[in-house]
Order: sequence, then C-alpha cells, then structure tokens
Amino acid sequence: MEIKREKVGDDFRIRQLRARDLLRGDLDGPDLERHVEDRVLTTSLERALNWARSNALFPATFGLACCAIEQISLVTSRYDVARFGAEVFRASPRQADMLILSGRVSIKMAPVVRRIYDQMLEPKWVIAMGACSSSTGVFNNYSLVAADKFMPVDVHVPGCPPRPEALIHGILKLQQMIQGHPDLG
Repeated sequence: MEIKREKVGDDFRIRQLRARDLLRGDLDGPDLERHVEDRVLTTSLERALNWARSNALFPATFGLACCAIEQISLVTSRYDVARFGAEVFRASPRQADMLILSGRVSIKMAPVVRRIYDQMLEPKWVIAMGACSSSTGVFNNYSLVAADKFMPVDVHVPGCPPRPEALIHGILKLQQMIQGHPDLG
C-alpha cells in the first residue's frame, strides 16, 4: 500500500481566509452578501417542522392478518425502512404517530382500532395497507368493514398482500403529504 500526499486546492485556503475576515468584521459589501448567500439556508418554521415530522415517523405495532407479515419484513435488512425515518415500531399508541392498518378489520375489531387511533398523539396519520383494510378485498362479506368507514385514512396501499416495496412507496407518499406537497395524480 502506498500513501500519496496531494496538495489541497487553493479554494480551501480562500474560503478559510474569507471566514477569518468575516469573524473579524473585515468582510463587507458584495463579498459579505455572496458569503451569506452561499452559507445561510432560510425557510419558514412550518416547513422545518413538517420536514422533521415527515422524517421521524413512529408507526404503531398493529397487524391484523396476512398483510402484517409484509409489514414486519420492512425492518429487515433487505428493505430497511430506517432509511426513510420510520424504523421504530412502537408498542404503545401514545408513543406512535402513524398507524399502519394491515389486514382485514371485522365489525367487532373496528371499535378497538378506533380506540387505538384516538389514543395516538396529534398529529397522526393512517396508512390502510392491503385490499382488505381499504375495501374489504376478496373477503367482502357482512362481518368486515373498510378502514375509512370508521377513521380517517391518509394513504391506501393496494395489493393482496402488498409487497414491502408498495408499503415503502405509501410511506414516501405520506411523507410528501406531511411536507405539504400533496400528490395531485
């Protein structure tokens, strides 16, 4: 193994001298304006909060049927939902702000799901994962109810059961909605 020493460019030295002049108060005029434009990022508090909320989602651990197996696979190394800021599945609804409703919801289970939703902290979001929770799917009978009949649903992820990639796509769509960029398509 050979170690080579390369000369650092003059650009680094120029930036270092400009920063020194700024700290001394010697930088003014167009140089100061250019330095500030290059270094300062401006945004509103609301946009910063929405960005932070969208990149720190805490889903509630709640699976009802076969879609829950696909939801569980999100935390494996193959799909790694931690890249998108939704890695820590919470066991308590009071620590969660996103409910992934995965599987079919019976009429007897709907009040329980609604109670869990009501216990979650504001702001809160819901993803209906799979055909069963979105529209009762292939098990369309008298004992099942669609999720948006008893609580507000932000994103529907289609499939029976949907692949983990589809759920990741739904999480990304939810993040866009939280940041204030709703999908019009």
